[in-house]
Amino acid sequence: MKKNIGSQLALYPTPVTVIGAMDGEKPTWTLVAHVGIIGHDRVLVSLAAPHFINHCIKENQKLSINIVNEDFLPEADYSGSVSGAKEDKSKLFQYELGASGTPIIEKAPLTMECSVVDVYNTPNFESFICMIDNTYVEEVYLNEDGKINYQTLKPVLFEFPTYEYLRTGEVIAPCLSYAKEIKKGEK
Repeated sequence: MKKNIGSQLALYPTPVTVIGAMDGEKPTWTLVAHVGIIGHDRVLVSLAAPHFINHCIKENQKLSINIVNEDFLPEADYSGSVSGAKEDKSKLFQYELGASGTPIIEKAPLTMECSVVDVYNTPNFESFICMIDNTYVEEVYLNEDGKINYQTLKPVLFEFPTYEYLRTGEVIAPCLSYAKEIKKGEK
């Protein structure tokens, strides 16, 4: 029997990302796992309202979403442990500027450059609604059809409330592949 544990956010695990934005002429970074898909061309990045990076995002209306794999998890983790208001995090990652002017972490296997189209405020949070401008992926993580291969990219996942990082798993089955089996069982 299921137990009611109250109103709890339970849509975990989620991908670990490092959000980048320009702070004047320098980048700043922060670790974020509250990201979501709201359409095929839009994503949501939710940040606690006091985060230093928020004013940089609002000023430039741009941000980068850098997917974290285990290759740079220690640096990514560190980016979330200190505030950009207290420490200059611009040298934490080697980066380049993307076509839209956002900082792209060189070690990140995949980066999306985004333009902010709206900000949705809730108590203590600012959620940036973003349009995806460009997506950059290391070629080694593309399959023969030019699609992103998450089996080799292996994004790190975040689980709450235990605050743990998880490895991505194996493929169980292709999406929507069970329909034939269920349909056969109905006959």
